[in-house]
Amino acid sequence: MSYRGRAKQFLESQNISIGDMISIKKNGTEYRGMLLDRAEDADQLHIVLKMDSGYNVGLALAEAEVKLLEKGDKPEINLPPLDIHRDPGKMDVSIISTGGTVASIIDYKTGAVHPAFTADDLLRATPELLDEANISGNAIMNILSENMKPEFWVQSACAVADEINEGADGVIVAHGTDTMHYTAAALSFIMESPVPIVITGAQRSSDRPSSDAFLNLMSSVAMAKSDIAEVTVCMHATENDNKAHIHRGTRVRKMHTSRRDTFNSINSPPLAKVKDGKVKIIDKKFAYRKRGEYQLEVNDSLEEKVGFIKSYPGIAAELLDYHIDKGYRGLLIEGTGLGHCPDHLIPSLQRAADEEIPVLMTSQCLYGRTNLNVYSTGRKLLSAGVIPAEDMLPEVAYVKLVWALGQTSKLEEVKKIIETNLKGEMDEKSSSKYFLRDYGE
Repeated sequence: MSYRGRAKQFLESQNISIGDMISIKKNGTEYRGMLLDRAEDADQLHIVLKMDSGYNVGLALAEAEVKLLEKGDKPEINLPPLDIHRDPGKMDVSIISTGGTVASIIDYKTGAVHPAFTADDLLRATPELLDEANISGNAIMNILSENMKPEFWVQSACAVADEINEGADGVIVAHGTDTMHYTAAALSFIMESPVPIVITGAQRSSDRPSSDAFLNLMSSVAMAKSDIAEVTVCMHATENDNKAHIHRGTRVRKMHTSRRDTFNSINSPPLAKVKDGKVKIIDKKFAYRKRGEYQLEVNDSLEEKVGFIKSYPGIAAELLDYHIDKGYRGLLIEGTGLGHCPDHLIPSLQRAADEEIPVLMTSQCLYGRTNLNVYSTGRKLLSAGVIPAEDMLPEVAYVKLVWALGQTSKLEEVKKIIETNLKGEMDEKSSSKYFLRDYGE
């Protein structure tokens, strides 16, 4: 993991890299030590030194004098492989990593942080996993989640399918939290699965005392062994380390930049909670796909040229025309209120319909549903061919449109797919019961 942004550029310009001994003079004080690597969520303008005293110090580069003292090697952790034998009495759980670090091995002597990508790494960081299942690990990519894109959804789906074909009783996908809900929706539409597929990550890296990685990973293993054979997201249910929530992959959204309980089910309760290693369904009336109910299937044709446009006061119609002119095959509009946008966009929306480009309308409100039959603006949008996305989240509707256009290029067939509840992404009726986490637990 490397430094990013301006800090990285500055250090590289001084021929300074991880492991070098450097001097930093700031506010009349000199600090000497080895430059350490940092966690993924690190501030771009700060660095960390391992000083001779053994303590680490974090320093801002602003108004600091930095000098290279001695070149050094980047600290590495070289550990022998573990000698672990499969226990036939336990279930087999595969963990796939896309780059989101839910566990790390830290060498506190050097400050090296080693991402846990292999099964051995994961078991060294969280040996308790062996008490729960036979664990295998596979790193299929190493990216920050903001760099995720549709082709990587396909790569992830194929990797998950490979693990299932190899006999995995459940699959966990370790993922960065920023776009986790997009990937959860994508895997939901791309895959039919006979076993649980659980996506998890960590808001706070494993080298921090307040890390949520341990509970999220242990709870994900419990979920991967359960009877819920859907694509789900498993993350902290509260700020405490007492339980995790299991969210349906088409109903979940990241709601806070840093809280450990950032993920929330929208317009729906979570499927289940995990407490003390036990999975418990939250609402017994809530239907879900069960283990072995479906055969493995991967429908991974996607259309990447789909625009995601937010309506706002002053939005110009040329923004829509730009996407049409550039050959975009679909548009998702995040409208206001019940699903509205300014009247002056309607000619461009009609143009999209004339060119058989589907346009979906969602709401910025998140909770509730779009309804284009209440006000005259909505009725005009319907007349212009806009497709209401019911109570789907904007991100889910976007992913569904990307997937639908991969299945067919015919407008009426795309419209039929969008209006069909495929993976629990919409309900016929919306209820305010679940607004702001009123799950009735």
